[in-house]
Amino acid sequence: MSYEQKLMAMKKMIKKKTQQQNEKPTFIVPPSPTYEARWLAAGLVKEQNQFGTVYKKVIQYPKTYRHGNLTLNQLSEALQKWRQFDEQHPLAPVPDTRLLFFDTETTGLKGAGAFIFLLGLMEEKEDYFEMTQYVLPNPDHEAAFLYATKLWEKEVTLVSYNGKSFDTPQLQSRWTMNRHELPKLLEHHQIDLLHGARRVWKETVDSFKLTKIEESQLAFYRKDDILGHLAPVIYQDAVKSGNPDHLMKVLVHNEWDILSLVTLFIRATHLILEKDVLVSAIPHTNIGKWFFDLKFYENSKEIFETVIAKYGANHPITHYHYAFILKKNDRYEEAFTSFEIVSNQLVGRERIIALEEMAKIAEHRLKDAQLAYTFTEKALEILHVDEACTRKFRRRKYADFKHRQTRLNKKMAQ
Repeated sequence: MSYEQKLMAMKKMIKKKTQQQNEKPTFIVPPSPTYEARWLAAGLVKEQNQFGTVYKKVIQYPKTYRHGNLTLNQLSEALQKWRQFDEQHPLAPVPDTRLLFFDTETTGLKGAGAFIFLLGLMEEKEDYFEMTQYVLPNPDHEAAFLYATKLWEKEVTLVSYNGKSFDTPQLQSRWTMNRHELPKLLEHHQIDLLHGARRVWKETVDSFKLTKIEESQLAFYRKDDILGHLAPVIYQDAVKSGNPDHLMKVLVHNEWDILSLVTLFIRATHLILEKDVLVSAIPHTNIGKWFFDLKFYENSKEIFETVIAKYGANHPITHYHYAFILKKNDRYEEAFTSFEIVSNQLVGRERIIALEEMAKIAEHRLKDAQLAYTFTEKALEILHVDEACTRKFRRRKYADFKHRQTRLNKKMAQ
């Protein structure tokens, strides 16, 4: 055989081998578990598809159903408020998409061996709310379990609590493990209420665990709830023993999580978009700061003014953020007044920055170098002793103020 003939034969072999490697392996539908009758007797319903079996529990709630201090029918009002809001806020649903409240329970926190064994979805129907909880019979039926969620059909808005960091990456990971069988998982818009809770209730709660937020913001207190870290053990025992009794308690835990997502979304929407309703100065100041960071300056200004109208100078941190809005709008004298309130009542970095801003306004807007020098001197004195500031911040600002002091000395000497 000539060299050319050998080369052609090798190409054919490589091509044949590549084709064999790319061939989709034949999927064998796994049999239903031997304990199926016991799980169905506990209240689960069987659903089958081309990939195997999945169990589920479907719960319907009247729209007047109360969870904590809120009712589910208040969701419609919350959604209407977002539709009327002119800006694209992180908690705003995408128009004309299904809104699904979403939570999972997994066998582990991460890694290829961590399965999602329970996935709950809840949405508003015409006359009621419906929650569907999909339960994985065992790992052999994972493709059927994921397929049943229909998260491959059409883009939706998923509302979760820490879903961006945990639930969704876990879902994507498990979908990837089953990519040869399943249609592609769509990129869904996400609303993560944990991020919202941290922005709104910063410095008002000791913990951002969902159970703690439920108690402080929803007046919902769980009774006889399982400990979350026991859920994987309970599931594994249910698969091994076939006894679903404790597993059904995990479903209740998941149900409460999802109901809290609905009412927490309502609660957060109410606080964020109802600027005339003041619960306390701190969350509304946090919301105003959030709007500022999003560059929704007019919304931020309105909230700060509402807080100041009620609390005056008694909540200086509001004045701190409001002063930057005033400065941005060239209202320098009013900004100076707010910064002065901060410098007299706060400690730490806000006080130093307020003094710096007062020095800038005095020098560049009021054309009073001596007044600017006074604030610069005061800031340098405080930086020596204010332990509320970090060492790095103190070093950096000390250098800035010394430079400003030198420049002001030259200006006053002219």
